[in-house]
Amino acid sequence: MQLISGKAVSADIREKLAQENADFEREFGRAPALAVIIVGDDPASHTYVNNKIKGCAQVGFRSICQKYENGTPQEEIASYIRSLAEDDSVDGILVQLPLPKGYDEKYLLSLIPDSKDVDGFSPANTGLLSMNSPNTVSCTPLGIMHLLKSTGVELKGKDAVVIGRSNTVGKPMAMLLLNADCTVTVCHSKTVNLAEYTRKADIVVVAIGRPKFLKGDMVKDGAIVIDVGINRVDGKLVGDVDFDEVAPRCSYITPVPGGVGPMTITMLLANTLSAARHRLEK
Repeated sequence: MQLISGKAVSADIREKLAQENADFEREFGRAPALAVIIVGDDPASHTYVNNKIKGCAQVGFRSICQKYENGTPQEEIASYIRSLAEDDSVDGILVQLPLPKGYDEKYLLSLIPDSKDVDGFSPANTGLLSMNSPNTVSCTPLGIMHLLKSTGVELKGKDAVVIGRSNTVGKPMAMLLLNADCTVTVCHSKTVNLAEYTRKADIVVVAIGRPKFLKGDMVKDGAIVIDVGINRVDGKLVGDVDFDEVAPRCSYITPVPGGVGPMTITMLLANTLSAARHRLEK
């Protein structure tokens, strides 16, 4: 069994992004800019936003962070998003999710132009991915593809199971694996006899939000297991995979923490640079 270190892969990519940013600044006279909007006081969301701001600083990007108290009128936030959409000096716009109750997530996200949708959540970007002509891809699934690539294992023809069908992870993950010529099965909370699918899989991506859900008897020997879950149990972070049971059976597995997590923000940075180039090279 070998660990797939998201920290190591992420560090390599960020080093390259810093070099590409220097080239970008020489060419266009400024750094790419990411604007992040956060509403409310959810501690986890603030931690994620702070890490995104730190990531921007690490590779030399400009970042803008707009914080709103819970209860701020939705139209005030919408007006700010519209102003960012029209600002040529801003290349990426991100609304930190989840939003507090009472806000219309779909409405606010719809105000972000496709060209500045660095999260890859817009209907247009989702549709392009399904057509195997991706523009901007959702950050976590894109990061997972880099982790899989780092193993050196040929993906073509592999049987892959994705556990979870969210719009942010499960569905785009399935599309990326399908585009990589895997045979893909999507399982979820309503799947009957889920273990029958996972036991046959060469690759298992678990994004179901249940601590230690995937057990050792649910995977075959030599499988690659990617754990997307982040759950706090008794004060400790654990994934959706029962690591102690599953790891001995794997050829490769991601740890929690230090696996998928670091890649998500790194892919956000990569998407921001790509969005900036596409906009300014037109």
